[in-house]
Amino acid sequence: MQEVYDLVRQIPAGRVMSYGQVGDWMVPPLSARIVGRVMYHAPDSVPWWRVVGKEGDLRIARRDPRMAALQRHLLQQEGVRFHEDGRVDMVACRWQPFEEEA
Repeated sequence: MQEVYDLVRQIPAGRVMSYGQVGDWMVPPLSARIVGRVMYHAPDSVPWWRVVGKEGDLRIARRDPRMAALQRHLLQQEGVRFHEDGRVDMVACRWQPFEEEA
């Protein structure tokens, strides 16, 4: 779904959105599960690694642990912070579209 991909392309490096958060921005809104399915088929031009579970978990690990390792690596390269339990620090790294960067 092009609207999902367009929004995900706007997520700045070093920031993330949750699947549900992406879905909430769609008209009509999409469930987190549907967004996950859409992201599974994302073209190479979409930074798929910037979309995570609502608690900061790397949901792709359920399907493919190697892809989760790649996702974590890509996020760390962009400066995304992780908690000791492996979840993204959503307080520090969650992005809201149209927010002003400080």
